[in-house]
Amino acid sequence: MDFSHVPQVAQMEKECFSDPWSEKSVASEIENPLSQWFVALERGKVVGYIGSQAVLELADVMNIAVAPHMRRQGLATALIEHLIENLKPRDVTALLLEVRASNMGAMALYETMGFVQVGVRKNYYS
Repeated sequence: MDFSHVPQVAQMEKECFSDPWSEKSVASEIENPLSQWFVALERGKVVGYIGSQAVLELADVMNIAVAPHMRRQGLATALIEHLIENLKPRDVTALLLEVRASNMGAMALYETMGFVQVGVRKNYYS
């Protein structure tokens, strides 16, 4: 992801999440040395993205989204796999993420990719 993608990513945040990140918040990740963000493009338009922050051997998936018309085509899996490959040079050994309890599709995807539930954060999502 680079600065040219920020407006599209921020717009997709609004379309996909009830508590979206602002353009300023998304843009700040580009300059954060702990962060890695990637976009999936179709004809130059952002149709998906994933971002993480890594500290030592642990990385957190900050956000992942796929445009509604592109869902269930393997794009989220490809984004996660791309992130994992790009975290290897940083010696990351664990990848964490939070998911809303009602997001059954996302939970099913994460489970098929080998993620396991390690806890529940009460009142994390509004």
